[in-house]
Amino acid sequence: MKTVNLGELEVSAIGLGCMGMSQAYGKADPVESERTLHRALDIGVTFLDTANVYGLGHNEELVGRVLKGRRTEMQLATKFGIVVKDGKRGIDGHPDQVILRCDESLARLQTDVIDLYYLHRLDPTVPIEDTVGAMSLLVEAGKVRYLGLSEVSAKTLRKAHAIHPISAVQSEYSLWTRDPEAYVLEACKELGVGFVPFSPMGRAILTGVIKDGDALAGKGDMRSTMPRFQGENLDKNLSLVEELGELSIAKGCSKGQLGLAWLLAKGEFIAPIPGTKHVKYLEENAAAVSVSLSVEELSKLDKLFSPSNIAGDRYTSSGMASLDRD
Repeated sequence: MKTVNLGELEVSAIGLGCMGMSQAYGKADPVESERTLHRALDIGVTFLDTANVYGLGHNEELVGRVLKGRRTEMQLATKFGIVVKDGKRGIDGHPDQVILRCDESLARLQTDVIDLYYLHRLDPTVPIEDTVGAMSLLVEAGKVRYLGLSEVSAKTLRKAHAIHPISAVQSEYSLWTRDPEAYVLEACKELGVGFVPFSPMGRAILTGVIKDGDALAGKGDMRSTMPRFQGENLDKNLSLVEELGELSIAKGCSKGQLGLAWLLAKGEFIAPIPGTKHVKYLEENAAAVSVSLSVEELSKLDKLFSPSNIAGDRYTSSGMASLDRD
């Protein structure tokens, strides 16, 4: 497995997003999830990503319990800032919450230090300087090694980085979600900040496993409520995936591997974290580091998945409103 530097933190070039083992994409198999976690470390996928809100703590507990004896083999990232109260999601980045939330995560993860600690979403009621200032105290206390931000604008990143070095920005980025290319990637390069794409395969649509909306409906799958996965939007997007399939056949790899290879080719500071709860897909994702793309192939993919070709927003209107965008 190749490695990538996120600031001063060295991680595997392909990581593992663990959220789906606890929520969002239908029911998970606990036994297979445990096998997947162990297999990840066995094959060098050592950059593991979770958050305190995933499964309302379940995901951190799962990772902590299963991998307790292998802590030194991984780079462990988690997040705080999204809160759920009375079934409603909110954001809380107040300084007085930072140490409390971190201590809770440390307990669930059964570790004394978190390698990369992210603010999950910007709290619009709290200056980013205040939140990051409180997060920096965790580094001083030895509870956290490096700091990160998720779904922030270039402007917010610069403000935060001036208070304490930010090692990584995590945002959705893939062939069909190109938003970070506008400003954030440029700011990361300039500041020496790593970039961590989540949902790097478009929440699995780029793999070709999603054939129609019926496969998602009524199964506790968050994608069924997302505009891109509904009606005519989904039909249009699936037509792009068909063309992606033709390119992957010509390349001799899977569609998902082609999408991951495209991301890796965008910069040596980029480390995608495809999520999976199955060993089969984990191994397939890891093999993407061996797929190299020519300038011509990259150009074809850029044009095929131009933002103007993608139908529908990433989230509902309320979800889009929660993002800190340039």
